[in-house]
Formats: sequence, C-alpha cells, structure tokens
Amino acid sequence: MSDLTFAQIDQTVLNTLERPRPRYWLFVALLLCGVLLGAGAWTYQIFVGIGVGGQNIPVAWGTYLINFVFWVGIAHSGTLISAILHLFRAGWRNPIARAAETMTVFAVCCAGLFPFIHLGRVWQVYYMLPIPNQRLLWPNFLSPLMFDVVAISTYLTVSSLFWYTGLLPDLAVVRDRSTGIRYKVFRILSLGWTGLTPVAELQPRLPFFAALATPLVISVHSVVSWDFALGVVPGWHTTIFAPYFVAGAIHSGLAMVLTLMIPLRRIFRYEAIITVNVLENVAKTMILTGLIVGLAYGTEYFIAWYSHNAVEWESFRWRAMGEYAYGLYFMIFCNVLIRHFFCSRRCAAESPGCSSSRWR
Repeated sequence: MSDLTFAQIDQTVLNTLERPRPRYWLFVALLLCGVLLGAGAWTYQIFVGIGVGGQNIPVAWGTYLINFVFWVGIAHSGTLISAILHLFRAGWRNPIARAAETMTVFAVCCAGLFPFIHLGRVWQVYYMLPIPNQRLLWPNFLSPLMFDVVAISTYLTVSSLFWYTGLLPDLAVVRDRSTGIRYKVFRILSLGWTGLTPVAELQPRLPFFAALATPLVISVHSVVSWDFALGVVPGWHTTIFAPYFVAGAIHSGLAMVLTLMIPLRRIFRYEAIITVNVLENVAKTMILTGLIVGLAYGTEYFIAWYSHNAVEWESFRWRAMGEYAYGLYFMIFCNVLIRHFFCSRRCAAESPGCSSSRWR
C-alpha cells in the first residue's frame, strides 16, 4: 500500500460507484424477497401472538434475544477497529476502518429491531418512552428490555457521529467527482467540506469520539449481558458475563470483518489497499480475543465447581456430558482452537492468497 498515491486510492474506491451490472440488481431482488419474508413473519406474529417465536411462560426470551446479542456483537468490532485502534495509532486499521465503522452502524440498526419485535404489541412502544402519557405510567427501568433500548440508542448515536465525522472528507471527494443529482446529494451530505471551512474543525474531534466510544463498547455489551445475568437461571446468574460478552462480541465481530473484507477485496480489486498484512493483523487480534473467550469458558466451570452449588454444577455437567454436548465442543473448537492453526507458518503460507504471509 505504500506505493499507492492518494489519487490512485481515490480512483480505486470511486470505481465502485459506477453503474452496477444486472447481477447486482438480482442480488438486491433476492435480499428484498428476504425482507418481505421477514415482514410477513412479523405481521403473522402480530396477529397470532409472540408464542410463534418460541416465547411462552417458562421461556421468556428465545430466538429474538439470540439475534439481538449476535448483531450487537457484530457491531462491536467496528468500534474496536475504528476507535480503540485509532487511539493506539495502529496504522494497519486505516484500509478497513471505514468499512468496519459502516458495519457497526448497520449492525446496531439491525440489533435495534429485535427489542421491538420482542414486544409483540409493537404499537405500545410509546409507553416505554420516559415521557408523560395519559395513563400516568413510567417505564420499568428494572426491565432488561429497557436496558436494551437505552444501550442501543446510546451506542447508535455515538457510533453514527464517529462514522459520519470521519466520512466527511470521503463524501467531499465523491462530490467533487460527481455531476447532476449525485453532485447535489453529496454536496448536502458533505456539509460543504473543503478542508478550510468551519466543518473541517470536526476532524480534530475524532480522538474525542474515539475516547468516548471506547468505554461505550464495554458498557453496552455489559448491559446486554445483564439480560441473562440478572436472571436466576443456573449457569447464567454470574458476574463473569460482562467481560465474557465483551470479549465474545469483539471476537465474533472481527470474524465478520474478515468474512466481509476477503470477498470484497477480490470483487472490487482492493488487493493493493487491503493487503494480506492487514488481514493477518485482524487474524492476530482474533487469536488474542479467542484466548480471552477460552479463559471465560474455563472460568465458568471453575466458578460452578468452586461455588459448591449442586444445581449450578449439574447444569454445567449436563452441558458437557448431556445430549447437546456436541454443541459445546463444536463452539470451543470454532471459537478457541481452530484459529490457532494460523499461528503456524506452514498453515499461513499454504492458505489461498497468503503466500506473502509474514507470521512471526
């Protein structure tokens, strides 16, 4: 990437804004079908009841909370790459920072849908807002559902500000290379950016947003973990859930970054920008977070053993030796063990597209 000029990078990125090919619209049509299918399922749930999603009297949460935690976890890696590594001046984050920030914003938007879907009677969300109403009701701030609303709204606000502030120069570049309606749209989005206007003073504020987002990424997913930990279900009622969820969220989010970046660098010819070295650094960070997650798995069992709580220990024994034990071992293999194969120079060198690997 050191041999590239800014003009070459601009042109490479701007090439993706050309008129899409017909197969692009085919993918859009397929995704639209998925959206319509989901909207139809949600409509069916509204008329029939929330039980169609697996929620009933003994099972309070279910698949909606699983998806909520998944999307919030995906969002955290964008904050890690864009904010935390920005504070540490890690230069290798630059080629993928903007994509990771964008992934964060969209993932948080997806996560925010599930508390509404979980409400069942979504039109009554009005009563969850802390504002006066005709029934003189106030939200139950002890409800984990309120935790999710506060966490998501705060995280979305800060992430969007951080993302949009850093995006202003890029929007101005597109504006200067556009004509017609596209020029008018990007002129509004770029806020008149020229590098000399008062808007340019926003750029030095990026370290402030990064410093604000760094503790936020820890607090938000800690709050999400309390959805589980505040219950009395054996195996969930434990204080390790907060750091456990944060490490797992960053771990899964980094995996999503690689899942998106590897095909995108091939599709859009970004090999000279998103280099193998950048992907390796993301993989190395995943090894670190994988070790933390592995430590959390072991700590869970240690806490269950050390507590001498028969119910707690039995739940963990069943998890390891019961009929669904294969799920536990598959999870440990994928989250902790398999990524350590890339510590080997032979595995890294023989991976497709990684012949220039420089693992140490």
